[in-house]
Amino acid sequence: MTTRIAYFINAYPAVSHSFIRREIHGLEGQGFAVERVALRGWAGELVDDVDLDERSITHYILSQSPLQLLRHLVAALLANPGRFFSALLLAIRMGWRGARPLPYHFGYFVEACAVLARLRQVGASHVHAHFGTNSTEIVMLARELGGPPYSFTVHGPEEFDSPAQLGLGEKIRRSAFVVAITSFARAQLSRWVEHSHWSKIKVVHCGLPREIFDIPDVPITSEPRFVCIGRLNEQKGQLLLVEAARALKEKGIDFQITLIGGGELRGELNDTVRQYGLQEHVQLTGAISTERMFEEIQRARALVLPSFAEGLPMVIMEAMALGRPVLSTYVAGIPELVRPGENGWLIPPGSIEQLVSAMEMVIAVRPEELQAMGDNARIRARERHLVDNQAQQLGELMAASVAGRD
Repeated sequence: MTTRIAYFINAYPAVSHSFIRREIHGLEGQGFAVERVALRGWAGELVDDVDLDERSITHYILSQSPLQLLRHLVAALLANPGRFFSALLLAIRMGWRGARPLPYHFGYFVEACAVLARLRQVGASHVHAHFGTNSTEIVMLARELGGPPYSFTVHGPEEFDSPAQLGLGEKIRRSAFVVAITSFARAQLSRWVEHSHWSKIKVVHCGLPREIFDIPDVPITSEPRFVCIGRLNEQKGQLLLVEAARALKEKGIDFQITLIGGGELRGELNDTVRQYGLQEHVQLTGAISTERMFEEIQRARALVLPSFAEGLPMVIMEAMALGRPVLSTYVAGIPELVRPGENGWLIPPGSIEQLVSAMEMVIAVRPEELQAMGDNARIRARERHLVDNQAQQLGELMAASVAGRD
């Protein structure tokens, strides 16, 4: 008999959440039937056909009318008044010292009633949420209402900025298990829950599809070209990269940087590039398809990502899988994957001087040496992040949860 589980995400599919799609597909490859449930869709444009396909099979809670949501609320009350008021009190406790005001948590409670109705309708025996924010609170409330066991994946850095306000400890205690994408994330989670619950916290890496390792090799270019990929925001460090570009230009060093991604800092980045006269050196592309992103990675000597705060960026794994060294920072889980001198470079976050120095090294090193580093990067990415292996680990945890419930 096929085991039916559900995935719950705030916004799905999203341009930056390809790892969730791959994870779902990996579980389906193991024989699980996976129901996609999300609060809403991605507000921006979807550029990949696979994301458009995912959108067509996702159930959206907030696409329902207020009257429908009210009906789910009343149905949950009539089905089990005791659980209803227990879950309502839990929502109040979560909101009392929460990162968001109490009215938001009443909203999460209503959404949990609607999620519960969907889980029961499809017969889900377990539900998994991504991110330890409101998505996990909603499935926790659904569990308190009488729904199936839940688990959740924590990425960081958002969860680690306000763990007490997010109630991470309470979410861990009530869960069947918790997935940390790195050992760093597991250590951070262990700080917020009693030792008796540490065994629930499992490290399962984000997965890369087998197909990415089958993409034909492209020899590393002799051109001084970098690619930087990520949402344009303060935590990714793109403004620091532009400052480094200015220093390189002042030294008379030739280089090219392609900045890929959309986000709230795009206007400021464009203005700064113009202010520093870097238009011939720095190009902003906005959001692009996965296929073109891979092409841009293969056109570069290295991926550069001078992050201030992270979990473990998918683009680092993808660049390494495509045989490109990585220049990044000693932040969170990045040093667990990037090994200086073997498959990349690591610098202290926030240091313009060391970023400039590392970029000069990338430009100066011979292509054959870079190629050897790229080969090492591909091997390490495959060993740690092949989605088949990661999905198998996650599937075993799901199966244990379902068996325990039965």
